[in-house]
Amino acid sequence: MATAKKIQVTLVKSKHGRLKAHKACVAGLGLRRIHQTVEVIDTPENRGMINKVSYLLRVEET
Repeated sequence: MATAKKIQVTLVKSKHGRLKAHKACVAGLGLRRIHQTVEVIDTPENRGMINKVSYLLRVEET
């Protein structure tokens, strides 16, 4: 079985004052605070959340 492709996601802007759905996407990606970086598996579900709140994130393919 091949290893799943990963994406590094960093929260670079505050989620304070954002739409409830956007806050939920940030939480769903596992991000809690600014400048926190997490690695998520590259799935269509995660890509959708990243696209929705892309203005808050920095994304790097690993």
